[in-house]
Amino acid sequence: MRGHVISRIYAGMGNQMFQYAAGRALALRSGSSFQLDCRHLDSAGSPPYGLGHFNIERALSSGRLPPERKGQRIRYNVWLKLKLPPQLLREKHARFDERLLAPLTDVFLDGYWQSERYFADAADTIRVDFQFTTLPDLQNARHLERISAVRAVSLHVRRGDYLRPEVQAQFGSPTLKYYRDAVDLIASNIDAEPVVYVFSDDPEWVRDNLILPFETRVMAHNGPDKNYEDMRLMSACRHHVIANSSFSWWGAWLNASPDKIVVAPKQWFVDPRIDNPDITPDSWLRLDG
Repeated sequence: MRGHVISRIYAGMGNQMFQYAAGRALALRSGSSFQLDCRHLDSAGSPPYGLGHFNIERALSSGRLPPERKGQRIRYNVWLKLKLPPQLLREKHARFDERLLAPLTDVFLDGYWQSERYFADAADTIRVDFQFTTLPDLQNARHLERISAVRAVSLHVRRGDYLRPEVQAQFGSPTLKYYRDAVDLIASNIDAEPVVYVFSDDPEWVRDNLILPFETRVMAHNGPDKNYEDMRLMSACRHHVIANSSFSWWGAWLNASPDKIVVAPKQWFVDPRIDNPDITPDSWLRLDG
């Protein structure tokens, strides 16, 4: 009987995609079946399951999950102490963890795993898995047509939870200068003027504050229940300016064009205790934010 790899799924859609991709690649590497543990998403206040619009069902198996720390404390402690299968493999820090490159099996992954290096050897498979299976609605289909007709650049401004003091202390936010410099950098390296498609959870703030010397179209029609539509529109653009956000990271990564230009903030975290130099692929450009 082949082994099993289980990925714990939690946090927002972009983080869930990293958790899926790391586990899926490890399962392929070790010839294991693959399963998601989504029990944390049932907690009050937890973000919803964000992977349901992708082509992933064929990759998933079912099976018995390890005990939960909440509500099954005794069984959980026994599982940990006796190192029963699947053994817990918890992320130690934000940097890339080479343990996941080994062909491990019968493991339970608990972490964010925010680096392409965890799944670079399975990138083609991950791209197939993350094909959208939910068809775009009429409004988004029209935007996709317009995007395909121009030198479209996606630009992501994340505010919302990033404005909370405790989140600001960890992540900070890219400055308006970063966004202007990033768009200028892309414009100087392409053969036509870009059309900038802006995605944000605060579109009114963007309209009032982000002034660019190029045509700018603020996408404000998809609410949080249709964030996958925004990601699809992002990925359809030719080039990308991302925030220090896993959501726009994936919007850029899903564009498989070898000619794309992706600009990311040089400083992903402002908290000096957190460091992940591998969070952006080597081919992406990084600017001071």
